[in-house]
Amino acid sequence: MTGPSPVVTENAATPAGVPPRRSARGKAVRLAFLAVALGFGAWAVSTQWAEVSDGFSRLSWPYVVGALAAVLAALAAGMLMWRSLLADLGSPLPFLAAAKVFFVGQLGKYIPGSLWPVLAQMEMGRDLGVPRPRSAAAFFLTYPIYMATGLTVAAVTLPAFAGDSAAPYAWLLVLLPVVAAGLHPRVVNAVLGFGLRRLKRPPLEHPLTRAGVLASVGWAFAGWLFYGTHLALIVAGLGATGPRAAILSFGAIALAWCLQFVVVVVPAGAGVREVAMIAVLAPVLDPGSAIAAALCSRLVVTAGDLVCAGLAGLAARRAPGVRVRTRGA
Repeated sequence: MTGPSPVVTENAATPAGVPPRRSARGKAVRLAFLAVALGFGAWAVSTQWAEVSDGFSRLSWPYVVGALAAVLAALAAGMLMWRSLLADLGSPLPFLAAAKVFFVGQLGKYIPGSLWPVLAQMEMGRDLGVPRPRSAAAFFLTYPIYMATGLTVAAVTLPAFAGDSAAPYAWLLVLLPVVAAGLHPRVVNAVLGFGLRRLKRPPLEHPLTRAGVLASVGWAFAGWLFYGTHLALIVAGLGATGPRAAILSFGAIALAWCLQFVVVVVPAGAGVREVAMIAVLAPVLDPGSAIAAALCSRLVVTAGDLVCAGLAGLAARRAPGVRVRTRGA
């Protein structure tokens, strides 16, 4: 199934038909959101630094730089997953425009409350001609895709290498067949259609296709590859080397993040991810080193979020303005 070709209009920073006063008010709101999100992100870094400084002092700079580079690659894969979903739903975006909407919007996860990222992406996407329901659908679809692929990574890596350390979280694997079955396009489109009817919104003009699901799943697995690499580098820098430590790192990050997706009541999963990661890394790291690895990982990921948002915002400001129009937009 091929959707209509997008029409990209340059120098269209203000959507057609939007009064200048309304556009200025929207810009002010977005700047306020960005300031609050950056404030919470900086606060997260500063509050963690005292706890992770000891761990970072044990890591040589090549490990830190390598871990950050891997995180940046993982975040880029996540953006491309979301972009492929949005394109399949009928709103293909240029790379830089998609990066700005995704990465700046993602900073909302540091603000207490679970809906800030999707609200930010909906508003920024609207400026590019993306209907709000389409932005919301792409955002919420990333969760089951990350869950299905992350639980697959955990199921492949942990049973043979983690021993009893991952046993308290084995119940998560029960969700794998349920989430995987729920990603069938017929199921996804039926759920989206039901939700839109309940909200008294028109149905999606472009239902999700199998090709769109497979493309997003591929990007999700690429993301887990890079996330696992970043943790494996931190673990190796703290003294745990060898195949078992590396494989456990991939399983630990996937399991911990899937647990975070289930527990969505805390900003960016604060604390939830670390507890699971420390437990899974216990076979290869002593408790102090496992805690240091988990905290260093969180700080590196937070730094990656801030770097990606900053780079995407700067690059998009220097690029010509775009507005993407697709059928039904």
